[in-house]
Amino acid sequence: MELKEKLISSFVAFEEEMDLNTRVHKIRSKNFDHFEKTGFPSKKDEEWKYTSLDNLLKKNYRIFTKEEFAIELKEVKKFFLYELDTYKIVFIDGIYSPFLSDTTHDGIDVCLLSAALNKNKYEKIINNYFDKITHKSDSLTTLNTSFTKEGAYIFIPKSVSSEKPIEIVHFSSGKQGNLFLQPRNLIILEENSTAQIIERHQSLGKSDVLTNSVTEIFLNERSVLDYYKIQNDSLNSSLIDNTYLSQMARSNASVHTFSFGGNLTRNNLNFHQFGEFIQSTMKGITILQGTQHVDHHTLVKHSNPNCESHQDYKGIFSNNSVGVFNGKIYVDKIAQKTNAFQQNNNLLLDRNSTINTKPQLEIFADDVKCSHGCTVGQLDNNSLFYLRSRGIPKKEAKALLTYAFANNVLESVKIPILKKRIKSLIANKLGVNLVYDL
Repeated sequence: MELKEKLISSFVAFEEEMDLNTRVHKIRSKNFDHFEKTGFPSKKDEEWKYTSLDNLLKKNYRIFTKEEFAIELKEVKKFFLYELDTYKIVFIDGIYSPFLSDTTHDGIDVCLLSAALNKNKYEKIINNYFDKITHKSDSLTTLNTSFTKEGAYIFIPKSVSSEKPIEIVHFSSGKQGNLFLQPRNLIILEENSTAQIIERHQSLGKSDVLTNSVTEIFLNERSVLDYYKIQNDSLNSSLIDNTYLSQMARSNASVHTFSFGGNLTRNNLNFHQFGEFIQSTMKGITILQGTQHVDHHTLVKHSNPNCESHQDYKGIFSNNSVGVFNGKIYVDKIAQKTNAFQQNNNLLLDRNSTINTKPQLEIFADDVKCSHGCTVGQLDNNSLFYLRSRGIPKKEAKALLTYAFANNVLESVKIPILKKRIKSLIANKLGVNLVYDL
């Protein structure tokens, strides 16, 4: 049975077992009707021109998991920021793991979306925020909404700062065969609040895993969010990540995406600005090898005057790997004094590696400062010769130049331990043990 048919046959039974409020039921049914009509995206769709899901969809996935397989902390400790005291929301095969988690309701809510969807005290928040900024025409987002069951729920009240970073970690145990997972996260920062969040998806076995994730983030006035996505999964795992951000006046949102692992990764990152003096930042580093494929699709929609956005994505590709970057800046006719920057720079380390890049500007205002650009090239031979003439071996010299290429993205990471971890990951991906201070 094809995956679409399996999902259609599973939806009715799944919907009946969920105890949700009437509005959420209606939302799910409406979204599933859309998915049933449109199905999975294909390369015939302009937005998916360079990324095909065909090979992934042919596999026989298990849609639901009935039990949690226990995982010892020592087996997964390295995937956490164990050097720091953090809140943790951990899922194993889509099921909440209380043993590995550290949630709270003390001043802030760091807990489960299922609790928020089912408890009356959260009904007003769910009605105000759930499924409010997603793209209703995106079939994978509507599919996730149809099967929304579990994920992270984070609520930071007015004028409150989370004392600790928050980690959202999804593990697949590999003990339930091939899995199709659909986590859903809802994150709300009220006026003048702040938070730092790290998100990770990690497979622990050899079974194939396809994750279709959706995250909705709402930043109210003067709130500040630092969000980090760590994508360094095994080659039997693929991720489709849809993240939507709504920003109100004077809010500041920064999202860093580090794509190092996985078979196929698609990141859809959408910023919507609904006030003045908003700052939106998107940065990313992609390092691929073998036949890995990573596709970054970004959108910043400037709908009001005096706002800024900054995009800076670096890609490093070797062997037969493929990268895609499609970034769009939209400036509404009333969004005067907009300052928007977009840059995508890429290194192709082998002749067979590929990058498809398409930075876009769509501007309807006349008093703006907007720029975009992209580069594709190789390491500079003169710089490489200079380092080698100073006694640095060729492999390490290439690694230093490659690291320097991506370094400006790392400079804006605000969690020192996380920055150190990412530097170590980069050195590992480059295949060297650099003794220099990275």
